[in-house]
Amino acid sequence: MSVLVAFSVTPLGAGADVGELVAEAVRVVRASGLPNRTEAMFTTVEGETWEEVMGVVQAAVAAVQSRSPRTSTVIKVDWREGPVGRLESKVAGVERYLRD
Repeated sequence: MSVLVAFSVTPLGAGADVGELVAEAVRVVRASGLPNRTEAMFTTVEGETWEEVMGVVQAAVAAVQSRSPRTSTVIKVDWREGPVGRLESKVAGVERYLRD
């Protein structure tokens, strides 16, 4: 099983500069040991089960929520049978087409 979750957590009511609070979520993700990638708009986490990955997302959102009066979270999930490693292989497939 392979579960990819892209999520974004936005602190609301915490001022204009929310980078420090978002970094708390990213710390949780990185500490999980699961493959992950953080980009400008989303952090993507990969694992073998729904529970494994969503537990990390829940903890990351809770880390931000603990320091913000309100949060907004967007989540996108790709859940399928098959091996893990898609965090890298999906991007590599697109890059292969760009080289051709």
